[in-house]
Amino acid sequence: MGDQVMILKTLAWASVTLILYSVVRLFYDIWWKPKSIEKKLKQQGIKGNSYKLLYGDFKEIVRITKEEWSKPMALNHRIVPRVKPFIQAMVQKYGEKWSKRRRLITPAFHHHKLQGMMPAFLASGCKLVDKLKELVSPGGSCEVDMAAEFQIFSADVIARAAFGSSYEQGKKVFELQKEQVVLVMEAYQSIYFPGLRFVPTRKNKRRYKIDNEIKAILGDMIQKKEEAMRKKECGDGTDDDLLGLLIQCKQEAENGMSTEDLIEECKLFYFAGQETTANWLTWTLVILSMHPGWQEKAREEVLRVCGKRKPDLEILNHLKIVSMVLNEVLRLYPPVTSLIRHTQRTTTIEGMSVPAGVDISLPTILLHYDPKYWGDDAEEFKPERFAEGVWKASKDQNAFYPFGWGPRFCLGQSFAITEAKLALAMLLQHFSFELSHSYTHAPYTVITLQPQHGAAIILHRI
Repeated sequence: MGDQVMILKTLAWASVTLILYSVVRLFYDIWWKPKSIEKKLKQQGIKGNSYKLLYGDFKEIVRITKEEWSKPMALNHRIVPRVKPFIQAMVQKYGEKWSKRRRLITPAFHHHKLQGMMPAFLASGCKLVDKLKELVSPGGSCEVDMAAEFQIFSADVIARAAFGSSYEQGKKVFELQKEQVVLVMEAYQSIYFPGLRFVPTRKNKRRYKIDNEIKAILGDMIQKKEEAMRKKECGDGTDDDLLGLLIQCKQEAENGMSTEDLIEECKLFYFAGQETTANWLTWTLVILSMHPGWQEKAREEVLRVCGKRKPDLEILNHLKIVSMVLNEVLRLYPPVTSLIRHTQRTTTIEGMSVPAGVDISLPTILLHYDPKYWGDDAEEFKPERFAEGVWKASKDQNAFYPFGWGPRFCLGQSFAITEAKLALAMLLQHFSFELSHSYTHAPYTVITLQPQHGAAIILHRI
């Protein structure tokens, strides 16, 4: 009997201790730590809204965003108030202080590697042009939602050039990742409680199921690729797709990537590679439709340099006006409007000490529109800014970073630029385009910057 009482007392004390620990830890995580970080930042003169328990600025962000997204805007490039309403309000209120495993996989994106991927780029480009030609008779015209067409095109490029398969074979991964994005955004816009992601709610279970399905598909793809490479079944350049190059990088490195690392890289490239370039091309056609003079200049250059021939990498490198146009579109409509960095430890930035555990937002789009760097015409479409290249386009080289900056810049930059140049050049060879009367100018962000109501473009066959 005495032993049972002792056991019960021990269990009771253990339970009380566990409850006390949980309460203290919860208090530390949701109140003490955030307020401590806030105090350290304010002591350095860094102002901002005071921390609010659990929901922070969430309610205000939702309110102001819904208000801006509920209505379209005029047909101009003053998109920052609509795309980043809360961030812009904070910058205006508190000032400009808010503005401030790669080694292994970098070889897969070297320029000479892209040469081996050009047949895949061209195959996807030809597929897009042929599809549009079927819709538009010679000398005729047709209204097309180019946002949807570029999603399919970019997905096809990724599937072929990166993984050696057609879009149809990789379609399941794209569909799953698109569904996951919606679920992630819902979670991001909800009030967060520590440990909530582990609660087996219907949506949480769906999130985990999608993640496991994607990992299974990609894991199987990697396994088959590795087996084919071991048996020398690929050969003759078919290992030049990104997956083959990543596997080579893994094998050649002393402390290479694991299969799990490869899966994560593939997931990132599948989503980021498709969404960003598809939206970049969509905004390019929208803007060239708004500025027909620049559309004609770009077309004249393409026809002068390569006529109606299929462009190769060397030809693409000679398309100066096309590059200027694409860069100016990236400035005004960057697919990724903000970059987030998380401090793992106390970090010093230009004399400012940022504690560990802080998320730093780098608002790309705000810098791209800042008159201090781009002049009073920062909200105007002027590709001539880039006539002498990216480095001389603004008053500060760091004011233009659509692909990120520093050691964590986007490794797929050359891949995306080649894809965008090729698609735009091939479209300019065969079509002219203008905005449909049904087009509604409403840029908004769902991970990437995209047209809220699609991009209705009237294509004319030339």
